[in-house]
Amino acid sequence: MTIQQAQQQVDQWIKTHGVRYFNELTNTAILAEEVGEVSRIMARRYGEQSEKESDKDKDLGDEMADVLWVLICLANQTGVDLTKAFEKNMKKKTLRDKDRHHQNPKLK
Repeated sequence: MTIQQAQQQVDQWIKTHGVRYFNELTNTAILAEEVGEVSRIMARRYGEQSEKESDKDKDLGDEMADVLWVLICLANQTGVDLTKAFEKNMKKKTLRDKDRHHQNPKLK
């Protein structure tokens, strides 16, 4: 699936099942909430916090997909073509960081 196809699929789902998009501010708050759920799993499963019993069955991939879903919703409703935005961002990072990480002694 391409990013463009994902944007189209989310838009179609919203129009078929979701009635309408939540407004942009609501979706931004939901995005923060979903990122927090990913952060909670990461901190407990891979970080130094102990994992609570109630967190052990949490599906990291599902929580990441929730983040992606809301991000796609925001892109759709604000007119952002995520394919173009991602390609532009990759070029920016490549130009800016092409040597930086290779020269970072912390990464060796």
